Amino acid sequence: MGMFTESVDVVCNPEGQPQSLVWAGMSYSVCAEPVRWYERRQWWAEESRAPLGSGPGLVDHEIWRVQVVLSQAGLDGGAADEPLTLDLTRQIRSGRWRLLRIHDALRPKTA
Repeated sequence: MGMFTESVDVVCNPEGQPQSLVWAGMSYSVCAEPVRWYERRQWWAEESRAPLGSGPGLVDHEIWRVQVVLSQAGLDGGAADEPLTLDLTRQIRSGRWRLLRIHDALRPKTA
């Protein structure tokens, strides 16, 4: 599993679930039900102080695990049809999305 952070553009449905994204110039569609959870972050190491009333988004990260496939026309067969499993986080205050993990990046390829 590769872990890093990179900006992505995410389009959500009316319920707030990711349904498509653009990453590294490529468009992807979510192909399975996304899963959401929250993880604690070390806010004390990143913020000098916690402003009054800033609890949501300060203590927890909202994480979404999504399975995506390339959605660009003209791609046929091969690895392009295999879904990727990604973990995304949304910054509560700014609404910006970041890619955190790529679960399938290190999977061995079979012949």
